[in-house]
Amino acid sequence: MPQSTFTEMCREELELCGIGPGSTIAVLSQGRERIEYADAFLEAAAQLGAVGFNVRLPASPNALDGEEGVWAVGQTPLAENRPAIEALKGVDLVIDTIFLLFSAEQLEIQASGTRVLLCVEPIDHIRAMPPSTRLRERVELAAKMLEGAKTLRFTNAAGSDVTYRLGAYPAMTQYGYTDTPGRWDHWPSGFAFTSGADDGVDGTVVLAPGDIIFPFKSYVQTPITLTIEAGRITSIEGGVDADLLREYMESFDDPRGYAISHIGWGMLETAKWSILAHDRRGMGMHGRSFYGNVLFSTGPNSELGGDNDTACHVDFPMRNCTLYLDGEPVVVDGDIVVPALQADGR
Repeated sequence: MPQSTFTEMCREELELCGIGPGSTIAVLSQGRERIEYADAFLEAAAQLGAVGFNVRLPASPNALDGEEGVWAVGQTPLAENRPAIEALKGVDLVIDTIFLLFSAEQLEIQASGTRVLLCVEPIDHIRAMPPSTRLRERVELAAKMLEGAKTLRFTNAAGSDVTYRLGAYPAMTQYGYTDTPGRWDHWPSGFAFTSGADDGVDGTVVLAPGDIIFPFKSYVQTPITLTIEAGRITSIEGGVDADLLREYMESFDDPRGYAISHIGWGMLETAKWSILAHDRRGMGMHGRSFYGNVLFSTGPNSELGGDNDTACHVDFPMRNCTLYLDGEPVVVDGDIVVPALQADGR
């Protein structure tokens, strides 16, 4: 893709984020990674009459890309760099190309009123999943439904049946842009989520063949049975996939990694469940956002206001599930059934 095309995409994205004459943005980068992202955003900002600059940190190891499949969240090269943090707190919008999510540094930046847009996916993935005001409307309505519910339950034909007691944490949205002070989003994405009470998740989750494990960037081949009691995984049973997951989580040596984190469902009709069969680049927003998936997650809840900041975070986008809020179906066998939440043409 020509750089000029990506610059135009970034301009459209910044316009959705409310950037215009007099606005200020900073692009956070490290080393030579995603330098073309920084260039495109800064040129786009200039075209819109905004003031932009690049906060470029020294290169550091990063396992969000490629084939490593390791994801230690909350650990960033921005830690202890007070001048950089203060510079980022002084702008309207930070474009994060290094992945600050779950970090104390990001929370501090957001608390200042600065909004943060994560952008780390391959450019062709970004182009394939464009945000829109219509997506925002649907995702925000889903969040209102989550905030109004007392319980969430999801099941699948493989044997999942787990219930969340809601109300302890807010509902959050991801629709691919942010124009609200202090708000974070990820370009591209499309889902709503919340978390159960710390001790308020109980039941069984059975990951079926075709479900996805991030950060492994792989499809489940053999069923994995997770027993959940009072908000924590108490056993991981099954075949080789269960063995791999168990050993991965054990490697963090942190009991908090077994806590149940966020829960929600995907709403982006242009995201593709099948992408990992032929393209494992990036951190997997196709997989997390695909339409009708139930996104079950474990580990930290700091982005929701909780105090669990473990580095062990695992996302499981699950297919063909049925999800209920207060007993009313929202997703049935992997399809969104509430008309106001459905994508146009579905």
